[in-house]
Amino acid sequence: MPTPLSPEAIRSAPKVLLHDHLDGGLRPQTVIELADASGHQGLPTTDPGVLGDWFRDNANSGSLVRYLEGFAHTCGVMQDEAALVRVASEAAQDLAADGVVYAEIRYAPELFTDKGLSLEQAVEAVQEGFRQGEAASGNRIKVGALLCAMRQNDGWQRIADLVVRYRDAGVVGFDIAGPELGFPATRELSAFEYLRRQNAHFTIHAGEADGPESIWQAVQFCGAERLGHGVRLAEDIKDDTVGHLAAYVRDRRIALEMCPTSNVQTGAVASLDEHPIKRLHDLGFRVTVNTDNRLMSDCTMSGEFATVVERFGFGWDDLRRFTVNAAKAAFLPLDERRALIQDVIEPGYAALQK
Repeated sequence: MPTPLSPEAIRSAPKVLLHDHLDGGLRPQTVIELADASGHQGLPTTDPGVLGDWFRDNANSGSLVRYLEGFAHTCGVMQDEAALVRVASEAAQDLAADGVVYAEIRYAPELFTDKGLSLEQAVEAVQEGFRQGEAASGNRIKVGALLCAMRQNDGWQRIADLVVRYRDAGVVGFDIAGPELGFPATRELSAFEYLRRQNAHFTIHAGEADGPESIWQAVQFCGAERLGHGVRLAEDIKDDTVGHLAAYVRDRRIALEMCPTSNVQTGAVASLDEHPIKRLHDLGFRVTVNTDNRLMSDCTMSGEFATVVERFGFGWDDLRRFTVNAAKAAFLPLDERRALIQDVIEPGYAALQK
């Protein structure tokens, strides 16, 4: 008999996380301690439990703009190298403790330069933190970094340059983050053209706060290899008739980095019951399950898996498929992806399904 899908069993299953924001995953206690050390003002409370609730409640508004307000505090305490090393190390350790064996954690270096750090110093501090966190967790996890340009700001090329410069130091790809509506991925198309010429990987937030047109631009103009969220691709599917854009995304195996709890909180979908994850999964899309912002959404990878199991009736085979999908879409060399699937994921799920 298969192991029951209990929280403990799900936590023990190997998981691959592709969409997780560093500045959205701090421990509440760390926010408080770093605020005290750095002189950051304005935290609503210094009680870690209450602070965690505040971040969650602020995020659970149905508005992406409101959801992003909590980042003023997390980014506010991540303005020196020691803080960045600590936050990155703790992120790797927390994910490893949750059964994540490979994670791509994204961050925008420009958000950590308010007090004088250079972009390079920010990147090097975060990368050092990831390496320390991997070691502290007994190397049960490997972490790759995605560097984000903020889509409402200019200068995406600067971040693209950093991706290429640090690609042999653990930076695995590029992304654009921030407000999607009104700031299309085509604003600085040259950055994506540069990345392709340099054989660099990138994903693009699309189909969260804007519709299929945003996804079309990300895929057909920019050449996105994955889509951050992508939930509104479902608008190109009527009954079981898959539209041309959706069919292209499916047939090219462009992965969807879905984040169920966050997608409800930001208003990308009205409720979990209306989330298209099962429909897209059943239609053969390369669906993956992710956290987005663990602090803001008060979630973990195991918790997100448990949520979709309870809400949509997914079983071990589905969780294995989500995990294999994520491993196949990871910005890792082919041999490392194969080893991850064959040596870690498949044996881990086989043991749970005996």
